[in-house]
Amino acid sequence: MSSRKLQVVSPVPADIDIANSVVPLHISQIAKDLNLDPDHYDLYGKYKAKVLLSVIDELKEGQDGYYVVVGGITPTPLGEGKSTTTVGLCQALGAFLDKKVVTTLRQPSQGPTFGIKGGAAGGGYSQVIPMDEFNLHMTGDIHAITAANNLLAAAIDTRMFHESTQSDKALFNRLCPPNKEGIRTFNDIMFRRLKKLNITKTKPEDLTPEEVNKFARLDIDPDSITWRRVMDVNDRFLRKITVGQGPDEKGMVRETGFDISVASEIMAVLALTTSLSDMRERLGKMVIGNSKAGEPVTADDIGLGGALTVLMKDAINPTLMQTLEGTPVLVHAGPFANIAHGNSSIVADKIALKLVGPGGYVVTEAGFGSDIGTEKFMNIKCRYSGLKPQCAIIVATIRALKMHGGGPQVTAGKPLDHAYVTENVALVEAGCVNLARHIVNTKAYGVNVVVAVNMFSTDTDAEIAAVKNAALGAGAFDAVLCTHHAHGGKGAVDLGIAVQKACENATQPLKFLYPLDISIKEKIEAIARSYGASGVAYSEQAEKQIEMYTKQGFSGLPICMAKTQYSFSDNASAKGAPTGFVLPIRDVRGSIGAGFIYPLVGTMSTMPGLPTRPCFYDIDLDTETGRVKGLS
Repeated sequence: MSSRKLQVVSPVPADIDIANSVVPLHISQIAKDLNLDPDHYDLYGKYKAKVLLSVIDELKEGQDGYYVVVGGITPTPLGEGKSTTTVGLCQALGAFLDKKVVTTLRQPSQGPTFGIKGGAAGGGYSQVIPMDEFNLHMTGDIHAITAANNLLAAAIDTRMFHESTQSDKALFNRLCPPNKEGIRTFNDIMFRRLKKLNITKTKPEDLTPEEVNKFARLDIDPDSITWRRVMDVNDRFLRKITVGQGPDEKGMVRETGFDISVASEIMAVLALTTSLSDMRERLGKMVIGNSKAGEPVTADDIGLGGALTVLMKDAINPTLMQTLEGTPVLVHAGPFANIAHGNSSIVADKIALKLVGPGGYVVTEAGFGSDIGTEKFMNIKCRYSGLKPQCAIIVATIRALKMHGGGPQVTAGKPLDHAYVTENVALVEAGCVNLARHIVNTKAYGVNVVVAVNMFSTDTDAEIAAVKNAALGAGAFDAVLCTHHAHGGKGAVDLGIAVQKACENATQPLKFLYPLDISIKEKIEAIARSYGASGVAYSEQAEKQIEMYTKQGFSGLPICMAKTQYSFSDNASAKGAPTGFVLPIRDVRGSIGAGFIYPLVGTMSTMPGLPTRPCFYDIDLDTETGRVKGLS
């Protein structure tokens, strides 16, 4: 491996300064280390490349390496360093323990990058570089998703507009216009709709008036439309909007809204697809709403499945980058974990597992706490991929455990309370109930659990010992102190050794939290019990949606809970390991193409807002050097 020795200094400089201090290797060198030939990837500048899916087919006979997922305890708003730990572990495995390793990460959304959280390239001496390229446009995948999503949104409103102003015959004639020879034909995507309608005729002129009506008129119920426009910016004022107010739209006014791009179902499709043909089918099956008769209307019904696939044809290829210490990273897809399933792509993991081979390691990160990211990794991602992890890491910090033990509120942008920077073992021990529940829940999937204690300079030996004791007492395979933020891969060597032992000693099959053949409510309630809930309360809207999805034949899909990341419950201020609460389900929506049903818990929003002082205040460009400043 083309590992690079870091020159570590103390105190740790700003993330962007560290990233800018290291000249990345040419990405072709990183590819060569993975035995990738130039025809296996397309270059995107000097430091990024798109790895082609053909690699999966070429290596399909090879054995997989070990598979490791990184989750965390319930975080503070500051984050507990899951991405940093993921990168630091891989730097340790590759640059210090001489293992073949690939990190697989999500592409960051520009919402948090310019909002409150900052980027997601890791931090300190455990980062993906170039970090500005990683955190900003990268290779344009999120822009492709935004374009595809909004094309479908435009097509929905336009189809309703044209159906409202035309007869069946006029609509049909425009959908199937005659060619130069005067012959009308159906194109490929129209045959998909004909098949759905059980119409076997192949010539437009053979359809009866009733069949013409069924084929040409989707008759979309405006109140049933779940498809919203998206943009990759935090903008609270777009959560609810009105469209169709122009004079030419003839009164086709309706309420809708914007989601953030990474909440788009197309992002989830990208993350869960297994091949180009599978992506084509999933995009076509996306349900945007219902007809007035209650039948689901899909992207293929609108005629758009093929065009969406064309817009996404390059986005399906993962992007190869590198860490500060020269270990390879595959960056692909970026669904949020609180409002989507929160994991990078199946295809990136499959490529990586073949590239590292037996004895190698693929380390992927699951968003937010293990109750959200790891749960969805196991019950959604692993169901569709057929892959099984041998080890699950839970990242914990003394800071977050003190918060869960009853410490003062932690607020981004405000100095930490005295309690978080002075020793308080009792507070840490009290907060370990949160860690213990995450360990028990994660261990139930049949994986070995390793706790990574991400160390801060104010943590004491007694506090760290308390966390280790609590972790082992709750059933963790091991608990390890990590200093990768300050020392890079060298600070995660002990974690690397623990992970190696955990993988080598993994013997159990993967156990899902629930089977797919039970009802939607039973699946929701199984997840709620893992949170500590005593029951679930469904709104009238949620009840209606569950009944509809069950009637439409979608009850066999897995569940993707959209809930706050700051508590096991729906109440973000309920810290520790709350029990006995009733989980409120406000609404239930379907990402049918992606392949899951997602209940909205409490007041969860799919479009974040900006804080009073967003991160963009610190971001600027050095116009002399062209370097980005202030990105975190």
